[in-house]
Amino acid sequence: MAGTKEFTKQVSTILKAGPGFSLDAADPESTPGYKGKKSDGVALLAAQDGRLDVLQEMLFAEGKFGSSKRVLLILQAMDTAGKGGIVEHVVGSMDPQGVKVAPFKAPTDEEKAHDFLWRIERALPAAGFVGVFDRSHYEDVLIHRVHGWANEDELERRYAAINEFEAGLAEQGTAIVKVMLNISRDEQKTRLLARLDDPSKHWKYSTGDLKERAFWDSYMEAYQLVFEKTSTEVAPWYVVPANKKWFARIAVQELLLEALGKLDLSWPKADFDVSAERAMAVQS
Repeated sequence: MAGTKEFTKQVSTILKAGPGFSLDAADPESTPGYKGKKSDGVALLAAQDGRLDVLQEMLFAEGKFGSSKRVLLILQAMDTAGKGGIVEHVVGSMDPQGVKVAPFKAPTDEEKAHDFLWRIERALPAAGFVGVFDRSHYEDVLIHRVHGWANEDELERRYAAINEFEAGLAEQGTAIVKVMLNISRDEQKTRLLARLDDPSKHWKYSTGDLKERAFWDSYMEAYQLVFEKTSTEVAPWYVVPANKKWFARIAVQELLLEALGKLDLSWPKADFDVSAERAMAVQS
């Protein structure tokens, strides 16, 4: 690809949180599998937009003709890690008519009255769609563990429920891409200060960000348990170094390209006589 650098091997293999994975050993500053500079990464992101757009359009077209295939991108991270940037710069290149973004905040009273997966099931993408969860059902085993809002038995029940839920989605034709954007504590501090120093970014800042930051080590332990208990064959976790925003974006873009590529997509065949329709169009 002229003017860009490419990943040396499948990103999914490099970034997968498989057996023996240690979050402590994962360097948020690194760019695993990629040897280019920032300028190369920015160029690669733009160069691959067209490829991603075509695959997403094929997925959408298949969905219109009865295919059950769909993609679900799950984004989890500490505050300021760049989830919004992924939605804007990666997902934003696709046709919005075939994309559904669902941001999950604190549950409402109605949602609290149901099991934790109830609101998740209601937000799932339809056939042919790329769905994006900005936070997800994993909040119920992350923040709930960190703050002691659920006991160990309940947390274990939720891990098992998540695995069963995601296995069912995969069986129904959903390609699940679970991404944890991994930034360092120092980088988060830099980004929080940058938000405070820029009036145009104040809307992104929450006074609760610093409160949660105080539990950093507990969150890292909770994430490690999430990887150990819910990184499965059909729905593995990918830990993406995110101190460099440009790298995180091209890595997630590549994960989506791989996931879409594995769906064996094709343009639906016309259910009408193309030659006859063309002849009528010429005469019209």
